[in-house]
Amino acid sequence: MAHFHGSARKQSRKRLLLVLGLASLVLLVELAVGLWTGSLVLLADAAHMFADVAALGLALFALWFATRPAPPHATFGYYRVEILIAVVNAVFLAIVCFFIGREAIGRLQNPPAVEGLPVILTGFLGLVANLVAVRVLHSDAQHSLNIRGAYLEVLSDTLASVAVIVSAFLVLQFGWVRADPILSLMIAAFILPRIFMLLRDAIDVLMEAAPRSINLGNLKESVLAQDGVIDMHDLHVWTITSGRVCLSAHVVTESDTDRDAVIQQVNGMLRSRFQLDHTTLQIEGGEDATSEVGCDPCP
Repeated sequence: MAHFHGSARKQSRKRLLLVLGLASLVLLVELAVGLWTGSLVLLADAAHMFADVAALGLALFALWFATRPAPPHATFGYYRVEILIAVVNAVFLAIVCFFIGREAIGRLQNPPAVEGLPVILTGFLGLVANLVAVRVLHSDAQHSLNIRGAYLEVLSDTLASVAVIVSAFLVLQFGWVRADPILSLMIAAFILPRIFMLLRDAIDVLMEAAPRSINLGNLKESVLAQDGVIDMHDLHVWTITSGRVCLSAHVVTESDTDRDAVIQQVNGMLRSRFQLDHTTLQIEGGEDATSEVGCDPCP
């Protein structure tokens, strides 16, 4: 995962503010029209949009809070706030899906009448706004779990807007009122696997598991292939926050090896092959003498 800090966070805040404004506007329109027409799929979209607004607000808060100066006891700063926010977003979206699904099942048995024209017009408004939001957040979602949570909510709401349009068309054209709850269930079913993946990635970070993109076996083999290295142990790779991966390890070298040269060689390989530059290596020689040499330690 590429680095995501500094100027990238400032740009992300601007994009999130733009998307937050769009989402808030569409939320108010969809809520009003949904209550007026009695459309569940439109109210479901409004609920998703509310989740979007909450997620975007929390994402902005996390980006701001993570950049605050850390007190002496918080040696890694507040970067983990972003991961905690990603978990909150995922749980909140799961709750929204549950209530939408429950309401949709009830409406399948006794579907109410729905006015199609106001719903379809509102659906087009939501679709345009969501397509803009998806385009704005797409690049940042590749580098930040926090923004990925907000991006997934916006993406799911884009699909919900399509469902609003389709259901309204079916009601207008064929009078099929059950299209409304059926498409609501389809939206919830589409979102659930993405909630699971977001939670899985966030929990991996909180449990300090090695990133799934890094094969530890290949990494160790690559280190052992360096000149003068005979063993490697106590290897730890973990993620502090999105784009900030750390590594620590003991590297055993031949007794007559230039240890400084080994440090530079191993770190160069870790940067180029595994995109790791927050590393701390402890060098051990044949005589069991040790010295700690770090390279760009994590803040």
